[in-house]
Amino acid sequence: MIRPFRVEVSQNQLDELSARLRRANWPSELPGDYGVSGERVRALQRYWLEKFDWRAVEDRLNAYPQFVAEIDGEEIHFLHVRSERPDATALVLTHGWPGSVLEFFELIPKLSDFHLVIPSLPGFGFSGPTRSPGWNRWRIARAWATLMAELGYERFGAVGNDAGALVSPEIGREFPERVIGVHVTQLFAFPSGDPSEFQNLSEADQAALAHLQWFYENKMSFNQLHSQQPQTLAFALADSPVGLLAWNGQLFDESLDDEFVVANVALYWLTGTSGSAMRLYYEDAHAGVTPSGPTTVPTGLAMFEGDFQSVRRFADREHANIVSWNAYSGPGGHYAAHQASDVLAADITRFFAETQS
Repeated sequence: MIRPFRVEVSQNQLDELSARLRRANWPSELPGDYGVSGERVRALQRYWLEKFDWRAVEDRLNAYPQFVAEIDGEEIHFLHVRSERPDATALVLTHGWPGSVLEFFELIPKLSDFHLVIPSLPGFGFSGPTRSPGWNRWRIARAWATLMAELGYERFGAVGNDAGALVSPEIGREFPERVIGVHVTQLFAFPSGDPSEFQNLSEADQAALAHLQWFYENKMSFNQLHSQQPQTLAFALADSPVGLLAWNGQLFDESLDDEFVVANVALYWLTGTSGSAMRLYYEDAHAGVTPSGPTTVPTGLAMFEGDFQSVRRFADREHANIVSWNAYSGPGGHYAAHQASDVLAADITRFFAETQS
């Protein structure tokens, strides 16, 4: 069953949030790189209190048709923006953590030649906290295929960023007869352990591996905690918007505008999904037996400077039909849909035009 949906956060919620932000307890600090800085979090807290307007975010969301679908025991929130072209290709766009459907605001008008379905991941945002365990990338992929069928899209493309770049290839793997192509901003493929894989790597690939090693050594603590004990951290994040701002904010690069960062964090706070969203990592890590072998549907990558840099040699092992591989310099980073929407929209449009030619 699918029903219409509007975002309507009560004023009491907003007032209570403002009070919590104002009475935040601040931790002690020492000089050095111990994690996200107090200066950064205080600046974002001031923006949240003094400049951020949640009602403006609500208006932007409610400007698009929104719905909730009951799928496999969960309520899935999604935007459904139909093109004026009757023969338009349908795309399902999937976000990640700590992003949300807000990632795609700038991209939506630039993909007007497509029918767009933009769900909130189970446990994220207006999909609400998940009510059952097991919502890993593979189960989400099946849910998205169900959603697209219920909307009347028997054939469609899958687009994703971050966790969406994990879910989207799995839709293609399980439903190759229905998926026209998969377009992502990361192809998460890693060394297999075979020493021969490292022979004759290009300088760019070596730099990508060096950056990955740096990220693993300096920034991956969130991944391990989410994968092992998300509920432990959930108590703190559910009680403190400033704590949530710091934890989620660590993965928002400082090149991003404060409005984008605070809007995404506020969405998690106001929907009570700071803890349930983290469970996706746990569910993936404890999924047990998962599909193996390379994907076969046409696959495209639009890779941006400052983000995870995919290595073609490893990606080809995981995906047997990569037909588009583009690396872009300049603005974009991990949130290219927000910071480089023109470039990303052009890459997506070109990819799906070529897969259907």
